[in-house]
Amino acid sequence: MGIKIIGTGAYAPEKILTNRDLEKMVDTSDEWIRTRTGISERHIAAPGEAVSDMAVHACEKALAMAETTADEIDLIILATISGDKPFPSTACFLQRKIEAFNATCFDIQAACSGFIYGIEVAEAMISKPDSKYKKALVMGVEKITYLTNWEDRNTCVLFGDGAGAVVVEKSDDDADGSRVLGSSLFSNGTYTDILDVPAGGSAKPIDEEVLANKEQYIRMEGKEVFKLAVNAMVGACKEVMDKAGVTSQDLRWLIPHQANMRIISAVGKRLNLTEKNVYVNVDKYGNTSAASVAIALDELVRSGQVERGELILLTAFGAGLTWGACLLRW
Repeated sequence: MGIKIIGTGAYAPEKILTNRDLEKMVDTSDEWIRTRTGISERHIAAPGEAVSDMAVHACEKALAMAETTADEIDLIILATISGDKPFPSTACFLQRKIEAFNATCFDIQAACSGFIYGIEVAEAMISKPDSKYKKALVMGVEKITYLTNWEDRNTCVLFGDGAGAVVVEKSDDDADGSRVLGSSLFSNGTYTDILDVPAGGSAKPIDEEVLANKEQYIRMEGKEVFKLAVNAMVGACKEVMDKAGVTSQDLRWLIPHQANMRIISAVGKRLNLTEKNVYVNVDKYGNTSAASVAIALDELVRSGQVERGELILLTAFGAGLTWGACLLRW
């Protein structure tokens, strides 16, 4: 008994911010950004566009593909670090907007790893023999640009907004072969300070000093994050494949967190995969944090580049530190 994905959906805001646009905002260049990150453009949410608004678009597409109505959903898990409000959960705002009133709703916060964490949480809740949960919406959604310091050229070039969602349901047998084959999640709080938003929580509330020092925005030690991200994602992928009894050569696709092209390439090479087996869309979206893997999965499915029965390996790494991998038979 387990779960399988029966629908995917994604959404990106209308506004596109290109590298040329950024050249007018900070001391950077299109060549500098593309060479170091692989990013050409990113989508920016409108001022009044909330995380729950973006989630609605992605969820409606996923529900349509799954031929499922909102009232058939009994579980909503929304991964984000940029929710509508500190509370209540953004999942509850989404529930109201799509009228999924039969669902149990909550948010999870695992930074860029949030979507993969959400899949494992959904599997644990759905696959119990006595579980009341049959169908779930799992998503990663971020308006991360509101946490971005647009005067910091090292971070503002990286991030974009967006939403990705899947509908999962209980799979009592393996008749069609489609299911989540396994996942592995990890954390290491030793490195909480290398990628964070320093202020805005109970440890350091917003005050005049915080605003003056711009501590309400993302701060990152890029070189340290790069090294840790590659090793962590490769290790998680190998563990999941070992558990499932498969190798890199069995994979049709690897969908890594779309942080930057150098990290993506390094993970693919360490797993002995060719470029044709590593899905990349960081050039169009930048780093959308918890949404990135879900957006990429939806693009892959809707473009017809994966067939039923093929193996897809998802992996992500984020602040916390958090990381993990999830293996799907599509």
